[in-house]
Amino acid sequence: MKVGFIGLGAMGAGMARNVAKAGYLAAVYNRTTAIAQTLAAELGVAVYDQPEALAATVDVVLLCVSADADVLAVVKAIATTIKPGAVVVDMSTVSSATAKQAAAILAEKQAAFLDAPVSGGVEGAKNGTLAMMVGGDSNVLERVRPVLATMATRIVHIGATGSGQATKAVNQIMCAGINQAVTEALAFAQAQGLPMGKVIDVISGGAAGNWFLDHRGKTMTNGSFAPGFKLALHHKDLRICQSMAAQTATSMPLTDMTVTAYEQLMADGFGDEDISALYRLKKP
Repeated sequence: MKVGFIGLGAMGAGMARNVAKAGYLAAVYNRTTAIAQTLAAELGVAVYDQPEALAATVDVVLLCVSADADVLAVVKAIATTIKPGAVVVDMSTVSSATAKQAAAILAEKQAAFLDAPVSGGVEGAKNGTLAMMVGGDSNVLERVRPVLATMATRIVHIGATGSGQATKAVNQIMCAGINQAVTEALAFAQAQGLPMGKVIDVISGGAAGNWFLDHRGKTMTNGSFAPGFKLALHHKDLRICQSMAAQTATSMPLTDMTVTAYEQLMADGFGDEDISALYRLKKP
């Protein structure tokens, strides 16, 4: 299979490198052309200045872009040239409705679509250890599973188109709660005058241990918020979750609280920091 990759941001670049390492990657495209040219030279693959030019040359198109409008714009462009029988796998985080719309556009061109958002952050993208939740035809998933396995160690077929994105919404809501709990608890620990490194080490090994505490606890308490997952992007995702929840009249007070806190931090210029920057609002 010849694979093209569209969207080479913090997540996409790491994922593309792993696809290339396995010998599948043939071409890349990025809205900022210089980024695509640099990565293409590094990996020894073709670079295109238009997504539709890339789509005409490959069997599988992988997408990793920022927002619903971006996904639909790319899908509409590549639909003009995509080969019948090709597969588009969207690993962006968007709404279920957008996934269904993208699938419908590509179906008219006899191309398949999978919504396959991922979790695991920049570290997971770099190391090829992402978790991937997939919506769409299970037979199509099996066709492209070898490609996806270069990026993810856990690939789960959830159900019909859109169900992958709905599952990612569950993940993003849970991340908001974990962020709230860890930042609040560590702010409390700091106010108690405790040795923060020791507190994090011992709690990480107990019932309250979690990935976020392990990977962000010491950095946040040391005032470092280098992005693994940008706060502004999580805000965007939680706004999608709020919209989906409104359709079923589901109450999500913790998500609403997190969105409000993120908006304050973004207004203060911290939107490009890691989501652990929530600690800024809680530390003594």
